[in-house]
Amino acid sequence: MIVVHHLENSRSQRILWLLEELSLPYEVRRYKRDPKTMLAPPELRRIHPLGKSPLVEVDGQVLAETGAIVEYLTAREGGRLGPSADPVEGQRWRQFVHYAEGSMMPPLFAMLVVGRLGLLGRPARKPLQKMFAVHLRWLDSELATRDWFAGDAFSAADVMMSFPLEAAVGRAGLDATYPRLQAWLERIHARTAYRAALQKGGPYAFA
Repeated sequence: MIVVHHLENSRSQRILWLLEELSLPYEVRRYKRDPKTMLAPPELRRIHPLGKSPLVEVDGQVLAETGAIVEYLTAREGGRLGPSADPVEGQRWRQFVHYAEGSMMPPLFAMLVVGRLGLLGRPARKPLQKMFAVHLRWLDSELATRDWFAGDAFSAADVMMSFPLEAAVGRAGLDATYPRLQAWLERIHARTAYRAALQKGGPYAFA
């Protein structure tokens, strides 16, 4: 049995979605953020010392890190939604699976912190936004000739890219200036598995 330790409004929503796309049975254990700090509750540290979500238990083994979990689940299911056998598309899949966390999330987290600083954070807002706009322009251009990030077919690379791009709508200027990214968000939100994951995971502020 697969158990997902799911923190509200977090990156773990992607794991629920991937499991739905793979049609795998799983159990969700929900955790709420501290209303003052918005941090994960200490209960998650009982599962893993870092106390971060997502955490997934499979056959007694605790898996951490979203990208690593995605790679594990796609490989476990015989490569479904994993990297294509085509070398170009396969490498593109790996690129976006790791880019989502490695390159996109640090500036998005910085924008979150700066936003909470109020007037003190104002000087940093424009430089951060300018830096992140480089990402958005590149990503929008990537979808000029295909519907999905890794290739012509939906894959787990799109699952990984969902959270940073959803967060970018309210935090980092993803608007009508980037029509292909907006169309991509509409496509993922219309997927049956995406909607099923929302029902399993509970309220999600970024959808």
